[in-house]
Amino acid sequence: MKKNYTAILFDLDGTIMDSGPGIMKSVQYALDHFGYPNEPEEKLRKFVGPSLMDSFTNFYGMNPQDAERAVALYREVYPTDGIFDATPYAGIEDVFRAIQASERKLVLVTSKPHIFAERILEHFGFAPYFCYQTGPELGDHDSRKARLINRAVDALKLDKADCVMIGDRMFDIEGAVEAGVDSIGVTYGFGDRAELVNAGAMYIVDSPKEILSVIGI
Repeated sequence: MKKNYTAILFDLDGTIMDSGPGIMKSVQYALDHFGYPNEPEEKLRKFVGPSLMDSFTNFYGMNPQDAERAVALYREVYPTDGIFDATPYAGIEDVFRAIQASERKLVLVTSKPHIFAERILEHFGFAPYFCYQTGPELGDHDSRKARLINRAVDALKLDKADCVMIGDRMFDIEGAVEAGVDSIGVTYGFGDRAELVNAGAMYIVDSPKEILSVIGI
């Protein structure tokens, strides 16, 4: 059953953009320095979504110092070689146009550092659609989605009952549940349907276009 949400919160990587190529290339650059050359794509894909610190720690057992070093290495190349090595998902800008035309608020809530997310939206021409963007600062490794959702809600003085969080990974959905807002999981990104269901997604869609029917447009 569709609901007329007035604030639409979007994740970036895997939801608006297929950011995989640039992220995975930059992750591999960092892993090369730790003796992990030519890692398989299925392992590198896991880095799209969660924080880099968490990923280097959880997937490669790095201690905090090594994880910090790996993040620093990643950021040696990502801002120049990886950041724009991404492709908007087909139909996503049509979704933005429809939301804008309906006079609803479009909000970016991403675990990617805000400075990078801002550049990406500007580069691809999406920035004008968004009334607010939030993500962690470069030195802030706390990328919990619930914290970022609450930051956006507070900044815009939103009613949580009118908000919906859209994302492709369990981190987006679990963050929405924790923050007390509805959620839409998308299967066209880097998570699968089972992951989204298990995380508690209220709705699941298979294409950007389907988002509009869920949010009442």
